[in-house]
Amino acid sequence: MKQVAKDLLEINAVTLSPNKPFTWASGIKSPIYCDNRLTISYPKIRKEIAQGIANLIRDLFPEAQVIAGTATAGIPHAAWIAAELNLPMIYVRSKPKDHGQGRQIEGVVEKGQKTILIDDLISTGGSVLKAVEAAQKEGADVIGVCGIFSYQLEAAKRNFAAVNIPFVTLTNYSELIEVAAQNNQITEEDRNLLHKWRESPKDWLD
Repeated sequence: MKQVAKDLLEINAVTLSPNKPFTWASGIKSPIYCDNRLTISYPKIRKEIAQGIANLIRDLFPEAQVIAGTATAGIPHAAWIAAELNLPMIYVRSKPKDHGQGRQIEGVVEKGQKTILIDDLISTGGSVLKAVEAAQKEGADVIGVCGIFSYQLEAAKRNFAAVNIPFVTLTNYSELIEVAAQNNQITEEDRNLLHKWRESPKDWLD
């Protein structure tokens, strides 16, 4: 959805900086910084996101029975999406609690219930796939992952394919770059640099 890409740029949830790259925790130099947590402060945009992902689920995963959010960024969006679909919601912690009953899943999911995981951002897929594994251990049948934005990295495609879990996002890196170019937010040279990064992030500055 180009509108979502436009919104992310407008509220500075996504910042493009091809000439002054950011550094990810992995050490990779990146010309893009994405903080979709900002979307929760904009009622119109968050509703657009919830309705958009709800529609994706209706179209691609009509058998879904439970909506799960990844802690913490996926939780609010999962709640709004679950409300749109009138489905139960759970959320998945990054690790079990170290007190009380030591739960990693909050909410109720029955064994075999078809579950969709919601995350705000897909980079390599590593963190959300850990949440998938945790939900599966609780008996959930995870049939897909939905998100707001994807970097479209080959690593994500490989990682999701390896566990046979499909994923889909409302917008992605290529679409966002096209919107930024159309709005004259980046130059043609910037555009080429940005595409080069996606093709080979590790070699981008070599």
